[in-house]
Amino acid sequence: MTARERGSPHSIRQLESLESMEGIVRVEPSVPSSGSLLYRLPKGALVHAVYPGVLVAVTIALASSWLSQHYGAPVMLFALLFGMAFHFLHEEGRCVAGIEFSSRTILRIGVALLGVRITAGEIASLGVVPVLTVVAGVATTILVGVLVSRFLGLNRLFGVLSGGAVAICGASAALAIASVLPNRAEGERDTILTVVSVTALSTLAMIVYPVFVGAIGLNDMRAGIFLGGTIHDVAQVVGAGYMVSVETGDVATYVKLLRVAMLLPVVFCIALVLSRTNKGAGAGGTKFFPLFLVGFAALVVVNSLGLLSPPVVGAATDVSRWCLVTAIAALGMKTSFRDLAAAGWRPVGLMLAETLWIAGLVLVSVEFFV
Repeated sequence: MTARERGSPHSIRQLESLESMEGIVRVEPSVPSSGSLLYRLPKGALVHAVYPGVLVAVTIALASSWLSQHYGAPVMLFALLFGMAFHFLHEEGRCVAGIEFSSRTILRIGVALLGVRITAGEIASLGVVPVLTVVAGVATTILVGVLVSRFLGLNRLFGVLSGGAVAICGASAALAIASVLPNRAEGERDTILTVVSVTALSTLAMIVYPVFVGAIGLNDMRAGIFLGGTIHDVAQVVGAGYMVSVETGDVATYVKLLRVAMLLPVVFCIALVLSRTNKGAGAGGTKFFPLFLVGFAALVVVNSLGLLSPPVVGAATDVSRWCLVTAIAALGMKTSFRDLAAAGWRPVGLMLAETLWIAGLVLVSVEFFV
């Protein structure tokens, strides 16, 4: 591409066809000036188009992280609420392209980097019963989500999205699954609803479940399996586990990481099924085997082989967290409070049913098979 092509309005319009810019319908035409550095860069037009919206999303992520550290509330919830307060930036203007870019490409980068948190050795150390319990819990919770969503008159894709979020790793799983679902009018709203609900339920479980496992007399190992197999988000699992004991916290963390490891096969299967059922769907279809899943799998393998040093793993984990918080801030900016209120009580009721299902299933496994 020549410098002249890089700076032309036509090249800006072509951004709408890029995978990372799907769904943009209100991009304000803007090109870098001929004397600027961006004008000379190979992707200068893309950077010029997205940087205002990306900066806004990053700023919201920074503010949300600061508040989370000082007040102890979930960072994802802060990012969502702040993002929704700036919904007007997604209605038109220079920020639209960057908000779309953050909610798609930056999201996928964050999900791919989650692979550094998992090793095959950690999974093998748990034994057979916890592995089977997690696999059964994930599969049946998603199935329950699909069935109950039909009963409640909700879209089955919302059942898949909410069931995967409850079964695997909360907000991170919701974002990963949403990235491979077909584009639809209510898709962004459903993602926000799922993230808000799963975060609230996970925080409630972090408070209630440690008291529950003590009341029914579970030992440290069984309590760890229950907490790690039922609470939605990783942070809440860690908090709940170490409230009970160090051993419970360690076991709960390993079991939770096993659930996180299920993210790859679940998203892969969803993408495979949708690619077959949406053939010829055009822009609304799902692209089979997204590249970010390849990155996720590769990082799991590399980390399992011990090729990543602890500082590298820590840095990649931090980058992943920042990418996900930035993406959720962008998703918040794409959603209005009015849209959420219009959804009613049924989505929350569905996720509550999914939460109760996986809790009951894991409790039966712990009581009778561990």
